[in-house]
Amino acid sequence: MGARAASGPRTQEQRRAETRAQLLEAAADLFATKGFHATSAEAVAGAAGRTTGALYDHFGGKDGLLVALLEQWVEQTIVELALSVEGEPDLDGRLGELWHGLIRRDSESGQAWLLLEFELWLHAARDPETGLVGAERVQAMRDGLAVSLDRWADEFALGFTDPAPTVAVQVIALLIGAAFQHRLDPAVVPDDLVISGLRRLLVPPTPSPTNPTP
Repeated sequence: MGARAASGPRTQEQRRAETRAQLLEAAADLFATKGFHATSAEAVAGAAGRTTGALYDHFGGKDGLLVALLEQWVEQTIVELALSVEGEPDLDGRLGELWHGLIRRDSESGQAWLLLEFELWLHAARDPETGLVGAERVQAMRDGLAVSLDRWADEFALGFTDPAPTVAVQVIALLIGAAFQHRLDPAVVPDDLVISGLRRLLVPPTPSPTNPTP
């Protein structure tokens, strides 16, 4: 007997979850490589080996797929980075893991994460409804990072000059911008350059001693 027969037939919920996962995987690949507007719902369904009706049943259309990908990306990013970053004992190690986590996702996923990210943000910026969802999801990223930054501030005596939520905005901006540049020309964006830039955001410069008045 095969593995499926030994474990029994799949339930309807399991079949639906499998269909949903296959549609998301196909959409992520096609949106990243061909672009959101150049990819039809039929193309996504065909690549997933499912019907267009199944796509509309699960997501309501391409926009629903895009929203689901936004949600999936943020959830995975928060969980994966939180686990890897908090395992580092010092500040530079944690900053390095923040950066390496993004780069690994782009190089190892096979789905061109940065290209998909670009498509997601472009459509979210142009479509008000998708934009609201995208903004909520990115806010969840900022909130999660701000909590970590507050904890790091106590642990490493960082003494931010701005509130942690503001610093989180700056950190995400630096990471995303560096990641796009790294994809185009990795040699221009070495690890130590990114880590030193992040450190400057988190560690206030030490004031230069002033000369005493004679």
